[in-house]
Amino acid sequence: MTLRGRVALVAGATRGAGRGIARALGEAGATVYCTGRSSRLGTVDPKRPETIEGTAELVTAAGGFGIPVRVDHTDESAVISLFQRVRAEHGKLDIFINDIWGGDSLTEWGKSFWEVDVQQGFAMMERAIHTHIITSRHGVPLMLASNVDRDGGLIVELTDGAFYGYRGQLFYDLCKMSVIRLAYAMSVELADRPITAVAVTPGFLRSEAVLDHFGVTEENWRDAIAQDPHFAHSETPLLVGRVIAALATDPDAPKRCGQALTCWDLARHYDITDVDGRQPHWDEHLDTAVEAILESAAPSADDLSLLAIRKHQIDFDDGRAAQRARIDAFLRQHGSPSQSR
Repeated sequence: MTLRGRVALVAGATRGAGRGIARALGEAGATVYCTGRSSRLGTVDPKRPETIEGTAELVTAAGGFGIPVRVDHTDESAVISLFQRVRAEHGKLDIFINDIWGGDSLTEWGKSFWEVDVQQGFAMMERAIHTHIITSRHGVPLMLASNVDRDGGLIVELTDGAFYGYRGQLFYDLCKMSVIRLAYAMSVELADRPITAVAVTPGFLRSEAVLDHFGVTEENWRDAIAQDPHFAHSETPLLVGRVIAALATDPDAPKRCGQALTCWDLARHYDITDVDGRQPHWDEHLDTAVEAILESAAPSADDLSLLAIRKHQIDFDDGRAAQRARIDAFLRQHGSPSQSR
């Protein structure tokens, strides 16, 4: 698997999945433009130390060539300038990863749609949807120009969950579903072009912020399993990066065009492992956890919350209708938590 000679851009590469993807593309030898708002020249979140320069250095250390570019992707003129630079310096773009987010601090978990701050929600949509549209609008023309006579390019929209059920909060759900739809829409309009557009979700991501939340580092992350048993099935941001790098080298990737793909299924398909050799499968873990709860006589409040979350995740999945019916019956028997509304 090599991406030597390929040019990639990871929009939203400062931390989390974006940083992991940039680093993995570097492992495969790609030149990677790493964009974001947090730079050593100035950061948008003083609580977070990660910068685009730090990501670019990881790319280069991994074997590729990292190029940091400070960009506010809500600023269309800045995005236009970004791709003008890529065109001037390399004349092409092979891989385009859209991982711009910035919505964690704006998500009002636990509030119904009639209780949320609308303007706050709109700001979240601007960061997580408008930026993807703006960046795709100006990045894809460069891909078209550079891939007409080549084997093709890859566009990846990062999301949370490959399902079509509800994600528990109105604006969060709109943001994550919108980028899945964007990948599909682009795949339709690119149908006769040599570019594959997909959406990809990681599993339980051990991002820098998540590690900090649990008070652990990547070296001792297992210590946090006592706080949350599900953490045992988490993954580093590098895993989703490695499966995307594999997808970028796969001649059969166009067969997946327009789909919402999962990191865990791709990892198995390509036989990709995380840094510790593990291959966590988040969906199988959730199914196992759900079955154990359904067999229990005295579920905890956390158990009921997990069932309520899972019930909404599998809405519209005809293959899981029986499981959803069992969850519904169990919640009626034991009392449905407020998260299930």
